[in-house]
Amino acid sequence: MVAALSRLLAVVDAALRSGSWPAARLLRSMVHRRRSGGFVGAWVLEAGADALAPPGGGEQFLPSATTWSRVEAGGRAVVVDVPLRTVTGPDGRAEVVRWSAPRSESLPEASQVRLMAREATHIAVLPLAGPEGIEGLISIEVACPAAVGTPFVWPSCLEALEVAAALAGPWLIERCVGGLVTSAGALTDAGLPVVGPTMAPIAQLVEVFAAEDETVLIRGETGTGKSRLARWCHGRSRRHAGPFVVLDLLAVPSQTQAGELFGWRRGAFTGAVRDHEGAVGRAEGGTLFLDEVDKLSLDAQAMLLRLLEEKRYRSLGDDGGERRADVRFVVGTNVDLSAAVDEGRFRADLLYRIDVLPVALPPLRERRDEVAGWARYMLQRLADERGGAVMGLGDAAAHALAGRPWPGNLRQLDNVLRRAAALARMEGSASIEPVHVRRAEGLSAAGGARSSLGALEDGLDALVRAVEGLEGAVSDVDWPGALHGLLLGRAVRLAGDRERAFALLGRADTVAHRNHHRTLRREWDKALVLLDALGESADRTPPE
Repeated sequence: MVAALSRLLAVVDAALRSGSWPAARLLRSMVHRRRSGGFVGAWVLEAGADALAPPGGGEQFLPSATTWSRVEAGGRAVVVDVPLRTVTGPDGRAEVVRWSAPRSESLPEASQVRLMAREATHIAVLPLAGPEGIEGLISIEVACPAAVGTPFVWPSCLEALEVAAALAGPWLIERCVGGLVTSAGALTDAGLPVVGPTMAPIAQLVEVFAAEDETVLIRGETGTGKSRLARWCHGRSRRHAGPFVVLDLLAVPSQTQAGELFGWRRGAFTGAVRDHEGAVGRAEGGTLFLDEVDKLSLDAQAMLLRLLEEKRYRSLGDDGGERRADVRFVVGTNVDLSAAVDEGRFRADLLYRIDVLPVALPPLRERRDEVAGWARYMLQRLADERGGAVMGLGDAAAHALAGRPWPGNLRQLDNVLRRAAALARMEGSASIEPVHVRRAEGLSAAGGARSSLGALEDGLDALVRAVEGLEGAVSDVDWPGALHGLLLGRAVRLAGDRERAFALLGRADTVAHRNHHRTLRREWDKALVLLDALGESADRTPPE
């Protein structure tokens, strides 16, 4: 990645040297990995450096939301004149962008201030293209105050930059996966105890965002840990000594949302028998996490928009003056807010206002490197709650857990572990084994709702995960025969006898020729080879 970004910097440096830009200074190149939900990583290469760094340590970087939609829509590079706030596309036409315009047409003033503070006056933003389309951006920053208002150096080198970025794009995206893993340990604490290679670049970004007072938008499925990440962001912010207040809008009826947000005074409405401090007032000097923001009514959305724009609000029934809000907002959602805007369920201007520092929180099935870590953390937490010894987690059980799809994410994992721990204690075991995981899943109402194909896919996923890292230990396995043997064995045990099992599987002809006993023994022996390779302690006797 260093070599690729250095090459891009070298192209700009050569263009600067061959032109009339003696006062220009090449600053840095950055990779912004994005998906539709927001950032999933960012990496910086300072000019003259030989190693990448995350945008941390107080370093400010370009929130690429301002140029993302332009580059994604056109698939071409754009250049930004920061002091004039102009964006120029490949057609050479420059547009002045304004704060009040939609996000897709704006370079927010706050971003301009940050970029000027880091001396950047001119930026080239290149598409980072991969197999799934535009998967991020590459930005190159230059300082040259004397060139403000001119085409600068870009016409002479932009085409070469686009070609170089297109060639390096797929490789850069591959290298982005896992990010700067070596720094993940510094990110873990009591608030975010498990940070795997997949989450490391996202956590690094949130740590940078924490230093800002801008709104952070966390998108992620239910149970992925949005509230935990929001609290961790608060804990690493300058507001960490202030309150952290959570308002889960899913649990608030639409009629009372405004009151829960802003509070009310006695007599404001029927039933208001005493003053009530709203979430905004309780979060004064700290952070307010608005979870499930898509559940806000349109009226409450309008009131929230005004609060975010003017930092002022009035409690319901308050005839006095407005109150100023000293609050930092973190917003969570598990839906596509752009689609909600198209459907008329969410205000476009509110989306532009909250989509300042977007973060895409991956589901647990995309963070399999964290499953074992979260499981052990949850078992430790369970032991702390119960006041007893920590339940162990065997390696085979950890493999089994990592192979599950976890549609309920961390919340579902915690529930399954609690059941598995109870089952293990009931048997007198000090450690959770795969059998306890399977039984715990079988007790789940959600698990029973899965289709037969879904359950089969779960089992196959778990099997593939189990053989990962065995380094050839399963090379002698006859996979078709082993899987057939397992299927026959389960069918015999469920059906109650061999003849019925073979008939259920469409093998009545084998029974007619009296070959089913030999077939079952042969296929079961193949299944045993697989079970031995996996270290499974199954009953070795042929099914009767």
